[in-house]
Amino acid sequence: MTDVRVTLTIDARNISVVPGITVAAAIAMAGNSITRRSVSGTARAPLCGMGICQECRVTINGRPHQLSCQTLCADGMQIVTANEGVA
Repeated sequence: MTDVRVTLTIDARNISVVPGITVAAAIAMAGNSITRRSVSGTARAPLCGMGICQECRVTINGRPHQLSCQTLCADGMQIVTANEGVA
């Protein structure tokens, strides 16, 4: 059995995960709980896990406001959260 992994970058830090993991799960595995900030600057994090609350929005491959709980990790993916920049 081969240990297949995908490698992605979260806030300029490489992380390797098994295929089928959502970006929100990978962010949590990387030790980050903040995905975005509200208009007032309050830290926000994934809440519902099914795309309804939209608190999990991050920038993926240069595209802002992507739902991390609904996006599966892909090899080479670049993710930016509120810890690194505007998400």
